[in-house]
Amino acid sequence: MLNIVLHQPEIPQNTGNIGRTCVATGAVLHLIEPLGFSLNEKQLKRAGMDYWDKLDVRRYINFEDFLEKNPVILQENAGVKLWMATTKAKHVYSDVQIGPDDYIMFGKESAGIPEEILVEHEETCIRIPMLDQIRSLNLSNSVAIVLYEALRQNQFAGLQEAGELHRLHWKN
Repeated sequence: MLNIVLHQPEIPQNTGNIGRTCVATGAVLHLIEPLGFSLNEKQLKRAGMDYWDKLDVRRYINFEDFLEKNPVILQENAGVKLWMATTKAKHVYSDVQIGPDDYIMFGKESAGIPEEILVEHEETCIRIPMLDQIRSLNLSNSVAIVLYEALRQNQFAGLQEAGELHRLHWKN
């Protein structure tokens, strides 16, 4: 299953929205502290709706703790990669092959992923194309864009087929 990693998120509504997207897609949410909010905040729960209790969420005290508890992403030829979303990357997110168990990391809303981390992972840094005058997209939108591309690349494995209408039925 895919893994979404938020490095020091600051806005509870964004994390709530991302948590809801993770539940809908079966992705695991990894939160690297410090967080800019409490996990008990009303805005977080409201944005996550009633899905938060269904979320597989894991917390880490810092980036080093995250790496220690997820060592496979650092091993050569392990098959599992740690992708890092940044506006400064050379690779576009849709031009790389994201594996079904890979990790996709996003930075905090005000500053992104620290450059000290990015330079150690240059080949797995990815970006969402946008106009030069724009600094960045909303964090929860960015996660949804890249996560759904990763799901598409993996044929939406494990997600439901076409659904039924509530009262009526499709013609075919």
